[in-house]
Amino acid sequence: MSRRGVKIALHYLVLLLIAASTVLPFVWMLFTSLHGQRAELPTMANLFSPAGGYHFDNYRYVLTYGELPVWRFAVNSVIVTTGVVLFQLALCSLAAFGFARLHFRGRNSIFFLFLLTMMIPGQVLIVPLFLMVQKLGWLDSYWGLIIPYQYLSTAFGTFLLRQFFVTIPHSLDEAARLDGCSELGVFWHVILPSSKPALATVAAFAFIWTWTDFYWALLASSSRTMRPLEVGLSAFRDSYGMTCWSLQMTAAVIVLVPVLLVFLALQRYFVRGVVTSGIKG
Repeated sequence: MSRRGVKIALHYLVLLLIAASTVLPFVWMLFTSLHGQRAELPTMANLFSPAGGYHFDNYRYVLTYGELPVWRFAVNSVIVTTGVVLFQLALCSLAAFGFARLHFRGRNSIFFLFLLTMMIPGQVLIVPLFLMVQKLGWLDSYWGLIIPYQYLSTAFGTFLLRQFFVTIPHSLDEAARLDGCSELGVFWHVILPSSKPALATVAAFAFIWTWTDFYWALLASSSRTMRPLEVGLSAFRDSYGMTCWSLQMTAAVIVLVPVLLVFLALQRYFVRGVVTSGIKG
């Protein structure tokens, strides 16, 4: 092999090792979920050959478990995640349009200060957010689960969209204004249709962060009927009364599947949006 061929082979070998190290935990989780309910924590020797065969009925058992309203958890997760995604797209796109296309005094300075909020850890905001939600009477409600997420991730989404908006030619704005469009008309008819990859990227991030979030959802929900799926299934261990690895991994797979489906569905836009959002500053 030539030197170039060896170099390419080594690159692919490194990428293969990185991919394997990323995929192996998910493989372990999936096959552990197929072991019997009374089985001990599997090892590599018996991971792929559980005693008594694969127990696919673990999924039916978890989904129909009488002491936990799993389907109610799923509905809560869908409502909360959908609300967060819609709010994120609306707030981030409007703010990014202002920073990218509107001209006003101190725009760049305000944008710089806005970006500085990304350096504040989300955990620092938890206590003040909790007190605000408590004062508003939103604890254990959909408003209390949806609204605070805007404070935790809006800056990143705005930055991502703003970087994409500045790459759209200004000649399109001028043509729209000649046709009688207002600033909001330019935003709606020109900017948004041209920014589908970036919008899909923000939506994907918002979905993944919200669907898999545990900390805020645990604090803001106290009753079983308001718990999202991530928090609701975390109580599975206590409800079952023992450490049952197969059922816990089954619950983890159930939570993970929607995230994988959304990522695969938006992967094409996701990669393009991340790449093109960093072209121009």
